[in-house]
Amino acid sequence: MSRRSAVSTAAMVVASVFLLVGILGFIPGITTDYGDMNFAGHHSDARLLGIFQVSILHNLVHLAFGVVGLALARSAAGAKAFLIGGGVIYLLLWLYGLIIDKDSAANFVPLNTADDWLHFLLGVGMIALGTLLGRRPSTA
Repeated sequence: MSRRSAVSTAAMVVASVFLLVGILGFIPGITTDYGDMNFAGHHSDARLLGIFQVSILHNLVHLAFGVVGLALARSAAGAKAFLIGGGVIYLLLWLYGLIIDKDSAANFVPLNTADDWLHFLLGVGMIALGTLLGRRPSTA
C-alpha cells in the first residue's frame, strides 16, 4: 500500500474546497439574492455567504477547478502543478480584479473586492503549498 504524498493530500483538500464552493454557490440561502444570479456579468447580484459575488459561470469555474485539481492530485507532480499553476492563475485573477472597472463588461466572471482579496490569499497559499510540500522528499 502506497502512502499519499503531502502535496497530493494538500491538492486534494484544496480541490475539494473548490468543489464545495462551486456547489454552495448554487444553494439558495447560502448564496444570498439567489434569484438575482445571472449566467455571467457584473449584474449578477447573488453573493456566496452574503459576501462574494457569484454567477453561474463563476460557480462552474469553481466546480471545474475542483475536478481538475482532484484529477491532478493523483500524483505528486500533478498535485504540485495544480497548486503552483492554480496559484499563479489566482494571482493573475487578483490583478485582473484590481485593474478592471467593476461596473464594466470586463467584469464578466463577476468579481467584487472581497473576491479580489480572496483570490490573492488563494494564489499565495496555493503557491506556498505547492512549493513547500512539492519538494522532493529526502530519503532518510
